[in-house]
Amino acid sequence: MVGKKSGKALLREEGMFLTPTAALPALYRLERTDNNLDLTTWPLVNMINQKNYYTEYLKRDDQILPLRLQQEERRNRMTTNAKDRDRALAQAKPGEAPVPDIEMELDDDVAMDEAAGLMGQDTLGSKVIVLHPGSQNLRIGLASDALPKTIPMVIARRWESNESEEEGEPKPKRLKLDDGSALEPEKMFGEGFASQYSTMCSELKVHMRSHKRRVLPNSKELIVNYNKRTPPETISEHNDPLRIDWTEIPRDLRQAPAFITGKDALRIPDFSVPRYKLFWPLRYGWYNEHDYDQKRALYDDIATIIEEAIKTQLNISRKKEWAQYSCVLVVPDLYERQYVTQFLDMLLRDFGFGQVCFIQESLAATFGAGYTSACVVDLGAQKTSICCVEEGMCLENSRINIKYGGADVTETFVRMMLHDHFPYAEIDLNRRYDYLLAEEIKVKFCTLNEADVSPQPADFHLRAPGQDTRKYMFKTYDEILLAPQGYFKPSIFDNSLKLRDRRKLVGRSRDLYDGSPNDPVSTAQSAIIAMTAPPLPPNGQALTGVNDGPDATAVSTPLRQLPNPLQRFSEQERNSHSAIGSPAPEDDDTPMPQVDGEIIGAKNELDPSLRDDVLPIAALDVAILTSIIHGARNDDRKTRDFLGGIMVIGGGAQVPGFYTYLEERLKESRPAFAKDIMIGTPPRELDPQGIVWKGGSVFGKLRGTNDSWISRLEHDRLGARVLAYKLMWAW
Repeated sequence: MVGKKSGKALLREEGMFLTPTAALPALYRLERTDNNLDLTTWPLVNMINQKNYYTEYLKRDDQILPLRLQQEERRNRMTTNAKDRDRALAQAKPGEAPVPDIEMELDDDVAMDEAAGLMGQDTLGSKVIVLHPGSQNLRIGLASDALPKTIPMVIARRWESNESEEEGEPKPKRLKLDDGSALEPEKMFGEGFASQYSTMCSELKVHMRSHKRRVLPNSKELIVNYNKRTPPETISEHNDPLRIDWTEIPRDLRQAPAFITGKDALRIPDFSVPRYKLFWPLRYGWYNEHDYDQKRALYDDIATIIEEAIKTQLNISRKKEWAQYSCVLVVPDLYERQYVTQFLDMLLRDFGFGQVCFIQESLAATFGAGYTSACVVDLGAQKTSICCVEEGMCLENSRINIKYGGADVTETFVRMMLHDHFPYAEIDLNRRYDYLLAEEIKVKFCTLNEADVSPQPADFHLRAPGQDTRKYMFKTYDEILLAPQGYFKPSIFDNSLKLRDRRKLVGRSRDLYDGSPNDPVSTAQSAIIAMTAPPLPPNGQALTGVNDGPDATAVSTPLRQLPNPLQRFSEQERNSHSAIGSPAPEDDDTPMPQVDGEIIGAKNELDPSLRDDVLPIAALDVAILTSIIHGARNDDRKTRDFLGGIMVIGGGAQVPGFYTYLEERLKESRPAFAKDIMIGTPPRELDPQGIVWKGGSVFGKLRGTNDSWISRLEHDRLGARVLAYKLMWAW
C-alpha cells in the first residue's frame, strides 16, 4: 500500500542517493526547505473567452470625468441648499413666513433674479462675461447688461512705418501708365470693372423704366461735369464745431505706449512720432496671417485686445477677480477647430476665468430674437454666414460662410465714385481718416430704394490730423444703389487679396489617427465652393498653381457651367401639385433622385486639401436658397417654414430698403414659393448688430447651460477632448 512519506523518510532517502555505499553524518545530509512563495510576482491573466466577454469601460456616466463632476456638483449643491434651509428653519422665529424653496423651477429671467436675491447673491448674469469677436468689431459685456459695448477689433503697435506707408499703393488700387502717371478715372480700375459697372447701370435704367420711374437721359454726364468743376472749401479748425480729437502720442519714446487698442487706435495720426501700425487679428472670419510673422504674436494681439476691453469697458481691472467670472464665447457656425481650441486655452489659462462655454452665432441669434426656427442671415463687415436653425440646433449641412460684407460695399462705393470723378481723388482706404470718412459716406448715402436714385447734391467734411477741415460738394446718382447691389453680383467686388497668405501660420486641424482634415464641413458650403472652383483639366488633376505665391489671385467667379443646386427648388415647383410624400431620410448617403441625367443636390466634392485655395463667393439670394435646400432635405414643410422665417441681422444689412429688395429677389427666383417668402427682423426693436451678443447673454443665464460649462480642472486633465462632452453640437 502506497502512502504518504514523512519528512524524515525523505531526508533519509535523499542522503542515501548521495552516498550509495555508506550513510553520511547528519551535517552533510540535504534538507528540504519550502517557504510557500510563487516563482514570480507577476499576476497570471487567464485567457479571454472570445465568444462571450463584456466590458463596462466608458459605458457609465461616473466613468467620464465631465459627467462625474457634474453629478458631484449637483449633489454638493443639493446638500448645501438643504443645510441652508435647515439653518433658516432653525433660526426662524414663531409666526414668520415659511422659508421659500430655493430649488424651484425658474422659467424666466425675472424669477431667476428674484431667486438670486433670496439666496443673497448678485444679480444672475453679473458674473458672466459674453464675448463676440468679429473681423471688424468686438462686442463685450456682462450677461446682466441690456446692450453690449462695441469696440474695434484692432490694436496699434509701435512700428517703423504705418500701414499706408508699408502698402505703398493706395486702396482701392489704381492702374497707371508706364511712365507712372495716372490714368483717366474711367480707366483707372481696368476694363473689367468699367464694363461690369456700365452693364449694371444699363440694367438699372431698364428696371426703373419698367417700373414707371423717371430716368433722365444725361444724368451721368450731369454729375460727372459737376464733380469735375467743384473745388473744396477750407474751414479753419476753430470754426469747425465737429472737429475730431485725435489720440495724442508723447514724442518721448520712453513715455509713448507700446500699444493702443479700440477706438483710440483708429484716432492715432498716420504720421505720428513714433509711428504706429494697425493690426487686425481677424480678417474675413479667419486669422489674419498676412500681417504677422509668428503665430504667437497673432494670439497675443487677440488676448491683448480682449484684456484691455475687459479692463476699460467692464471696469474689471484686477486679474485676480477674473477667476470669479464665467465667460460665454460666440463662435462662427462653420468654425475651425484650431480657432475654438485656441480660444478655450486662452480664456482658461491666460485669463483665468472660472469656466467657459461656447455657442454658435446663428443659434445665439435665435436665442436673442426668441425664435424657435429660422434661416439666419448674418451680414458682417467682411463675411456673411447663413444657417438654418430648427428647435435649438443648427442644421449642419445648411451652414454657409461666404467672404464678403459691408467693407466690400464701402470699397466698391469708393471705386464707383472715383469712376465718376469724385472730387476727393486722393482718397486712400489704408489711411485711417480716409477709412473713417468712407464708412461715414457709405452709411449716409447708400440705399436700395430706387425712388432715391436721382442726381442729388451732397457734401462731406474731410478732417485730417494737422490740417484744416475741407468741405467737398459733389453729386451722386446710381452709385448709391449699385454698390450695395454687389451682394447679389459679388463679381463687382475686389476679391484678389482675400486668400493672401492663407495657412501661412495656422495649419488645418487634422485627425489624430489618420491625419486627414477634420474641420467641420457642410454640404451647402461644398456646393458653393463647387460653383466657385475652376473646372478640372481633362487629365483629372485637381487645382494646380492656385494660391501658390503671394501675388496669386483668388478664384472668385464661376468659370464653368456646373449643375445648379437650386435645381431642387424647380423640381419641387413642378411636383407641387402631386401628393406630399414622406421626407427624405436625414442620412447623407441616401441616393437622390435624378432629373435630366443629373443628380439633384449631388455633392460636388472638392479635395479637402484644395478647399483653402478656393474663395467661397456666391450671390446672396443664391446662397440663401442653397442653405435652405440642404437644410430642408426635400421636406416641403420645412422648406416653406425656412422661407417664411428668414431673419437678416448684422451691420452689413443696415442699408435702407435692403429687406424689401432681398425679398423681391427671392420671390423672382422662386415664384412658386412667393407667398411663403418673408424677410423678418429681430423683434422688440432690438439692434440687428447686437442680437447675436444678446442671445449669448441669454444663453449664459439659462440654468440648462450648466452642462455646457468647461472648468479649469476638466481642461487641465482632458485638454481639447473635453469639447466632445460639453458642446451642444457634434464636435
